[in-house]
Amino acid sequence: MDFDEFQQKALATAIYPHPIVYPTLGLTGEAGEVADKVKKVIRDNQGEFSDERRLEIAKEIGDVLWYCAMLAHDLGYTFDQIAQINCDKIAARKNAGTIHGEGDNR
Repeated sequence: MDFDEFQQKALATAIYPHPIVYPTLGLTGEAGEVADKVKKVIRDNQGEFSDERRLEIAKEIGDVLWYCAMLAHDLGYTFDQIAQINCDKIAARKNAGTIHGEGDNR
């Protein structure tokens, strides 16, 4: 499945108020859930990621993708366009020798 197909399938399940705001808040919440599950593997399983834990983290990553797809849509972009914008940005940084460092426009 490509990004745009995922976005279209996700849009079929999107029922929420306040475009842009709602998916932004959902995105941060789901990213926190990814981090929390990883943290608990470190705390409870000495950093050993079982297949079950990996699957649970993968499900949370899927939720992150859902909110990213919705936010992209609300901003007027396809998910493929967002992916391309990011690839272009990272490639430009590599070509300029600025992969390392800080700031959005380096």
